[in-house]
Amino acid sequence: MTHAIITDLANRYTAKRYDATKRISQDDLDVIYEAIRLSASSINSQPWKFIVIESDAAKQRMHDTFANKFQFNQPHIKSASHIVLFAHNPHYTRDDYAKVVDKGIEDGRTPKEQREAAFGGFAFVDLNTDETGDNSKWTKSQTYLALGNTLHVLARLGIDSTTMEGIDSELIGEIFKDELDGYECNVALAMGYHHQEEDYNASLPKSRLALEDVLKVL
Repeated sequence: MTHAIITDLANRYTAKRYDATKRISQDDLDVIYEAIRLSASSINSQPWKFIVIESDAAKQRMHDTFANKFQFNQPHIKSASHIVLFAHNPHYTRDDYAKVVDKGIEDGRTPKEQREAAFGGFAFVDLNTDETGDNSKWTKSQTYLALGNTLHVLARLGIDSTTMEGIDSELIGEIFKDELDGYECNVALAMGYHHQEEDYNASLPKSRLALEDVLKVL
């Protein structure tokens, strides 16, 4: 099959080594950041925060979060162009959703007189909230929607990436406490350009299960 979308996805892979001399242009970063902002989420909840690690000082802080485990991902921190922390709100509330509703009114999506009715979608939050107010499993799932969207955007731009669940969420929570402000990070994304000589994964063929094994049309 020949289609630009399929080409993007066929060429995309997980980079294993980055070229530290190459950086993502600001024009491409602007596209990436706006694409992240436009990511889909259940009931348009947007229960997330994206922390971009760009400066040498920020990279050193992120590098330090690998002190105890997952050191196999540590080299990406300083060699990749940028790292994005995909963080979620573990206690998403009606007040948080009110910001979404009010922005919808501001943008002309929701009539002002229908503000209270617009909270109907919050029922999905209630369904995923325990007795302590924790809905982190649900909000964490939303960040993966943004992650998937970002992976395709990067492929479209010809930028390499590495999804990292191998991160120390607890230590990230301590070292980036001020920036996260109560949000939690369980997945990060390295972005940049692979090292042509050292990235063994770049030349390996794509491997996926056959379409008939994973998809059934009824």
